[in-house]
Amino acid sequence: MAAPTDEEKAYQYLWRFWRQIPLAVYLTLYDRSWYVRVQVERVEKFAREHEWQRAYGEINHFEEQLHEHGIVVLKFWIHLDQDEQLCRFKEREKIAWRAHKITEEDWRNRDKWDDYKQALKDMVGHTSTEFTPWTLVPGNDKKWARVEIVKTLAQRIKQALEQQSAE
Repeated sequence: MAAPTDEEKAYQYLWRFWRQIPLAVYLTLYDRSWYVRVQVERVEKFAREHEWQRAYGEINHFEEQLHEHGIVVLKFWIHLDQDEQLCRFKEREKIAWRAHKITEEDWRNRDKWDDYKQALKDMVGHTSTEFTPWTLVPGNDKKWARVEIVKTLAQRIKQALEQQSAE
């Protein structure tokens, strides 16, 4: 999701995500989604501390409502170590058709590794719930990470369908 529009900024920050929730039987993938508040907005100081602190409870409530409505929410964090990230950044710069994927902002954010790491620990600690747990995936090996995500996705969808059939 892109940065919020002026219209979206006029509402509570989760409003723009409510508008994007898919109908039943659809699959939607988000990159960062509502977690931007407790990650990027926190580290970059786009949100005040009381705003991102309050967001943990708001996120949990939001996701619990989605769960109660029958929506399966799967949350993955793919973790790279700093050396692997550096290698991938340099590789992207060398390949013309991938160079657009690396920006000055990526390099600047890399300098804030420790801040983002702390924000991640807090995010997972405060928002991994019974209904919407986080799945932390080691990502240095891309193929292994992808297989783990697909396996987890298949297991959780199967569980949800079995639960739905039992009800």
